[in-house]
This record gives sequence, C-alpha cells and structure tokens, in this order.
Amino acid sequence: MSLSAVVRPRPVHLSADLLAAYLTGSFYFSSARGTLLADGVRAHVRATGGTHAPAAAEALEAAATAGLPDPVVVGAVGFRPGARAGLVVPAVVRRAGAPADPRPPAVAPGTDWRVTPRPGPAAYAEAVRRALELIDGGELRKVVLARCLELTSASPVWVPALLARLVHADPACYAFAADVTAPGDPAPRTLVGASPELLVSRRGATVTANPLAGSAPRSGDDAVDRERIAALRASAKDLGEHAHTADRVAEVLAGFCTDLRVPERPEVIGTPTMWHLSTRITGRLRDPADPASSALGLAEALHPTPAVCGVPTDGALAAIEELEPEDRGYYAGMAGWTGLDGDGEWAVAIRSAEVCDRTVRLFAGAGIVAGSDPRAELAETAAKFRTLLRAVGLTDVV
Repeated sequence: MSLSAVVRPRPVHLSADLLAAYLTGSFYFSSARGTLLADGVRAHVRATGGTHAPAAAEALEAAATAGLPDPVVVGAVGFRPGARAGLVVPAVVRRAGAPADPRPPAVAPGTDWRVTPRPGPAAYAEAVRRALELIDGGELRKVVLARCLELTSASPVWVPALLARLVHADPACYAFAADVTAPGDPAPRTLVGASPELLVSRRGATVTANPLAGSAPRSGDDAVDRERIAALRASAKDLGEHAHTADRVAEVLAGFCTDLRVPERPEVIGTPTMWHLSTRITGRLRDPADPASSALGLAEALHPTPAVCGVPTDGALAAIEELEPEDRGYYAGMAGWTGLDGDGEWAVAIRSAEVCDRTVRLFAGAGIVAGSDPRAELAETAAKFRTLLRAVGLTDVV
C-alpha cells in the first residue's frame, strides 16, 4: 500500500470532553444532533448583499481546496437586519455525540451581583400597553417586546463554567457559546445560551424547523403543570400567537421545499423553566446545491420569525426600536454552523446572554397580541430569565 493511500483515522471524542475543552474564544454548539467545538480562525465571513450564505459557500470551498478537513462556518448573527455578525471558518473542528442525560449542575459560586433592569418592570408594562394600542389600531397583529437585565460582578465571569452549567441543566437544548467581540470591548465578548428553539436544521435534502410561540412558566408541581399544559393547548390567544409564527415559517420554507409537512395543531414541549407551543415543520429541498438552500441560507431567509419579532415584520421592527430602550445585540438573533455540503443547524438565540469581563447582559421577551395582559407578559419574561439566572446562581428577578 502506498503512503498516499493511508488515511489517518479521525479521533473519537466524547461530548463531555468537548464541553470541558471549551475556552473563551472557542465556538461551541450542542444539541440532540451532536456536539461541535471549533477553535482558531482560518477566514472571516462577511455579508454580501445583506446575506452571508454566498460568502460562506465561497469560504468553505476555498478551505476545502486548501486541504482543511471538515470545513464549517460557525458563529452568530445579531437580531436586526444588517446587525453585527461573528461568522468564521475555524482552523480546527472537533465533533462528538449529543450531551448526556441531565445531571445536577455544579452550584454557581457565590457572587454578589448588582442587577440593573433595563427597563424596570413598570416601564416594561407600559411598553406592552403602548404595543396593545398599536395592535388595537390595526398597525400590528403581533410584536415581541423584550427587556434586559444587566448583571455586574466584582470579578470577571468565567464563561466555560457558565456554559457547562447550562448544558448540564438541559442537555436537550441548543447550547452555544460564540465569540462576538466588537471593537472597543474591554475584554472578549461571548454570546452564551441554552435555547429551546430550532430555527432550522438541514441534513442532505431534508429540512426541519421548530418554531415556538405561546408559553407558560413551569411550576415544578406535576398537578399544576398538567393544568398549565391543558390551558396552553386550549388558549385561543396562545394558539393564535403560535399560528402567526408557524404559518410564516411554513410560507418561507415553501419557497425552497417540496413535500412540506406542517402539523395541524401544535404540541407542547418543556424546558426546565417553561412550557411552549411547538410545531415541527419538515420538507425536502428542491435544489440542495444552491447556497441559498444551505442551512445558513435557510436560516437567513427565516430570520427574524414572528416568534422573536412580530407581524408584519417591518412594523414590528419599528415598534421594537421605539418601545425597547436597549439594543438587543445578538439576543433573538441566531447561532449555529453550516458545513461544506450545506448541512448544519441554527438555533434562535434566546435564553442567552452576552458576557464581557464582569458584565452579563441577558434578555427575555414576550409576544404581545390582542388580549395580552401587561402583568402576565411581565411575569412571562421573569420566568424566561430563570434559565440564565439559575446558571449564575441568582434566584428570580422581577
């Protein structure tokens, strides 16, 4: 056998090993599909014509031609159109299976956090009332309003430990950590999260999206949770809110797919902190070779869905800019990866935070539709904060 015919076997990794190997500046993504850890930067991917998919395809082809094994594009894209993005072709990629079953996460170290709400609870409730006026006036059918908590500690936040606690608490989530450092940042900035929502996944010609909209807090009491699940399934308000999102996702995917399958009614799925109405949509791509049909191309076509923005999109974006005092940054954007063959997985960047030095900025949002109650929407955001608050060792914050 000639030396040129010898192929060195790729090392086999465990998901726990890759999680333990993550360091600030690396890229990490895990889900039920598997775990990916990437390091180094071979090339940056810049948007052309408002989208990243064509440039990503070119960068992946160039990396493959140069002999890079398993070239992928990884990173995150911000919420607003034209927002910042941190997408790269990494120098080294390691893969493993899905994270293991949940186990009690390590207790977060005792930290004296200073918590600053932006806006405060009363101001958020007032923003919801103003959004309801826009809805009653016919300008909007739905808008998602978010609020921010800024947490500040006395010492720098150790992102690897924060990520590990999120993964251990819910291995089935879409967990991610992406370097989103911007010019002027005093230290590396990391987007870290444990999202329950799949924006889009692609395997060959098969595409899957799993929009979530319509939520209820998880109580921890089985009897109470059964009541909340039943109420969620019967709620005309929540079912209507969910339909806005599922219909829009199906409409976008129909432009790329044949044999699109959309369930008639949503299911209810759970996380450690919430219950969500969920519709799992699948289809077959017409042209898998088209860069626009790559996982990244599909994600960009779908983003932002009504689950994080509203209906109609332009009107909701304008309302968000007017009613939210804080720029969302990467919150409600997307994080994930795409490979040379176009396959990949992108999650909606919710249940997430941007960590920079001693500061953790986290957001939570609620979908406002006709019939929304400002106090209930405030309580929903408080429940959604719990994923990150528990990971940093805090109890609930109003």
